[in-house]
Amino acid sequence: MTIEDRLENMERELRCLKRRNRWLLGAILLVAGGLILSVLFETTASRAKEIRANSIVLENENGKARAWLHVDKDGPALTLLNENGKGRAGLVMTKDGPALTLLDENGKLRVLLVEKKNGPGLELYDENGNSQVVLLVTKDGPALALRDEKGNSRVALGVTKDGPVLALYDENGKVIWSATR
Repeated sequence: MTIEDRLENMERELRCLKRRNRWLLGAILLVAGGLILSVLFETTASRAKEIRANSIVLENENGKARAWLHVDKDGPALTLLNENGKGRAGLVMTKDGPALTLLDENGKLRVLLVEKKNGPGLELYDENGNSQVVLLVTKDGPALALRDEKGNSRVALGVTKDGPVLALYDENGKVIWSATR
């Protein structure tokens, strides 16, 4: 083997070692960068105590919206959506107080639970959106109203400071029978 051959082999080995060193240095920098970024993100995540936004949409694993939290001029609201993206339940805060709504598969209001200044109330609706049952608790006492398909009260039951009250109404809202203590 000549000196030229030996010199050529050494140069080839040197190029190979340089290439290996570059790869090794790149790998080390990549790992070090990953470690630094993970520490930074972990530190940032542990310091993050709040998230600020006007709207947040929660999606399922397929990217379909299933819940929507938002704030508008009326106040904050949370809407729970079915698998087709239709609202089925809601929790809202209005100037009058909080309300919980339950809707049927067609998006019609079926149940309304509210808390207002004069007390809590529960209202149940038929498939046509007519209020059928109203239950209230006021400072005067609890009251229950059963309504017909037009929304007219037909039976009212309550308890006041003076005692129980029961009233039956005709289709025009006129009292046809009542009893008090």
